[in-house]
Amino acid sequence: MQAVGPHRGGPLIVTEDVDLLDDLLRLCAAAGAEPEVHHTLPDRRGGWERAPMVLVGDDAAPRCRGAARRRGVMLVGRDQDAPDVWRRAVEIGAEYVLRLPDSENWLVDQIANATEGVGRPALTVGVIGGRGGAGASTLACALAVTAARIGRRTMLIDGDPLGGGIDVLLGGERAEGMRWPDFAHSKGRVGGGALEESLPALHGLRVLSWGRDDWVVIPPQAMQAVLAAARRLGGVVVVDLPRRVDEAVAEALAQMDLGLVVVPGELRAVAAAKRVASMAGMVLDDLRVVTRGPYASGLDDQWVAHAMGLPLAGELPLEQGLLAEQDTGEPPGGSARGPLARFCSAFWDRALAGEGAGGLAAGGVS
Repeated sequence: MQAVGPHRGGPLIVTEDVDLLDDLLRLCAAAGAEPEVHHTLPDRRGGWERAPMVLVGDDAAPRCRGAARRRGVMLVGRDQDAPDVWRRAVEIGAEYVLRLPDSENWLVDQIANATEGVGRPALTVGVIGGRGGAGASTLACALAVTAARIGRRTMLIDGDPLGGGIDVLLGGERAEGMRWPDFAHSKGRVGGGALEESLPALHGLRVLSWGRDDWVVIPPQAMQAVLAAARRLGGVVVVDLPRRVDEAVAEALAQMDLGLVVVPGELRAVAAAKRVASMAGMVLDDLRVVTRGPYASGLDDQWVAHAMGLPLAGELPLEQGLLAEQDTGEPPGGSARGPLARFCSAFWDRALAGEGAGGLAAGGVS
């Protein structure tokens, strides 16, 4: 996994108002941030300047006069009609004057942005099987394992509740960490750092999979919140998607940069895949075909892509002994010299050119 860089830390809170402090601590927790709390300007040299943002309570504004001018200072209170509030804001160099609870949702977003940093979002690739058993989960795993091996910060998300758990393909069904049922009630903002740290770490990447219980429903709001948090971390996000597009899957597709439809070289598979692509294409514009042999008589990768009416991203190679390797704990794409890993490396070389999905021009990978 690529280096994450130094932890930015949480916001600095300056207040003696116990009720206001409780509110601000609750909002920091919602943003996945751990704040530093002081009743007045911190004695530690540089504490005011180094915090990613500063939240000053109404009560503490007089004690913060004379502090160094900096960006990211916010004056926070609850009294809508407090006199001289704007004068106090000017005296401490505050950029915003916030009143709770009206500004809570906005403030949670600002805390999360300041704590995590706001950079280029992750290149997000969804993988869909054109029919059952097409090999979509295998390809999704191999893409994620390869991305992690080449130094990309990588998250693999299992979007298919009926797929048996993608952590099984990675040999991590017993790995400690949270699964989808733990996020089923997530709404609003999920902290990216908190999400990453809570998930099982397998083969250099983080994995969000399903548990071993009967929970098979994720609300659309939870899918949207979790995937948005994953994308804010940057790097690469790979999502294994089901063939049926419900509201939660539509939320996932809306955040994809690129979708790959895995299509075996059979007439019935092509017919089924066209229906899958038609539904997914209602949300995601950039869909491409990954073909898989052996092919029926008269078919090849170009024929399949043409019949699908979609660009060809490449032909998924046959890798001998793949099932046997998984029995020994080797994930799909785990062998860097194998044909599947080479296919995935070529895909990422093109997809990550210029750090965007536009780097993968139509024409596929070899």
